[in-house]
Amino acid sequence: MNMTDEQIVAIVAPMAFNGAIIGLAVLWIKAKFDGVDEKFKGINQRFDDMRDLWRAELHRVEEVLDARLKHLEER
Repeated sequence: MNMTDEQIVAIVAPMAFNGAIIGLAVLWIKAKFDGVDEKFKGINQRFDDMRDLWRAELHRVEEVLDARLKHLEER
């Protein structure tokens, strides 16, 4: 049984269309995940910045307390 060109097109065309739709959906999902990754990178950077700020502030407090204790010990 030989297939005609029209029969082959009738089978292949929907398969190609479905493949294209699936490919576009995968690209769209990947783009969404990339966007989420970028947002998390920004959040991680803010946490890193806050950690550095807290360390600097705590170091400053430690220096002030050390100076005050040293002054009290000298009395």
